[in-house]
Amino acid sequence: MTGSAIIPPTSAPVARSLPLALATGALIGVLGGMIGLGGAEFRLPLLIGLFGFIALQAVIVNKAMSLIVVLTALPARLLAVPLDDVSSQWAVVANLLAGSLVGAWIGATWATRMRSATLYKVLAVLLVVIAAALAGSHLGPVGTLELPAPVRLIVGLVAGVAIGVVAALMGVAGGELLIPTIVLLYGIDIKLAGSLSLAVSLPTMLVAFARYSQDSSFEILRSNKTFVLTMTAGSIAGTLIGGLLLNVVPAVVIVPLLVALLLASAIKVWRHQ
Repeated sequence: MTGSAIIPPTSAPVARSLPLALATGALIGVLGGMIGLGGAEFRLPLLIGLFGFIALQAVIVNKAMSLIVVLTALPARLLAVPLDDVSSQWAVVANLLAGSLVGAWIGATWATRMRSATLYKVLAVLLVVIAAALAGSHLGPVGTLELPAPVRLIVGLVAGVAIGVVAALMGVAGGELLIPTIVLLYGIDIKLAGSLSLAVSLPTMLVAFARYSQDSSFEILRSNKTFVLTMTAGSIAGTLIGGLLLNVVPAVVIVPLLVALLLASAIKVWRHQ
């Protein structure tokens, strides 16, 4: 049993209203869907600041929601990108997975052992990292690094570990980091990179989820099951709507707003007591 066992699983300064959970989940889904993401990076600060989950609890709840959203996104991605195209890039998936599975276990272990005050600071820093990755990958073209195959293999392993750690610590799928990494390292089209990122993120999330299930804070899912399912349903619906609006609002407009939102959230999480 880890040190997080002393954290009470259900204390919250505000009521976890189901209509509010549905509405905020949908709004987050729309924002994420408009740029091709699930929105978990925007959901995490709300779980902490609005719904009153303690840091580790928020990460676990976010991870559960992200896992369901990714599973529902798979059929749509397979319709958009044929399975043969995805399977032809198995070496890319294997390269990143070899690192991300290890990183997910490490990240989840760190999260369960950190003091809440420390985890808030780590989450705030990672929100800034995600904001930078979002801006870099959507506001300018992502080139390709010309690396020798052995070097690319090693860099892919290291990148996989880092992404696995970040995804586990934040409870996100990691697509905002995986997609530009796949384009940058392997020169793959960004549309196919989105499908490959799901192939990497799903097993990575399952490993982190398995590690979190060993901690007593995992009880937060059982005691808030209806809340989790309601907010997840909102996120899924919002993501679908956001996907339909993908080309309606240009990235040059929406991305700076989302980056500003992430940076403001980072400040609030950093200051959170």
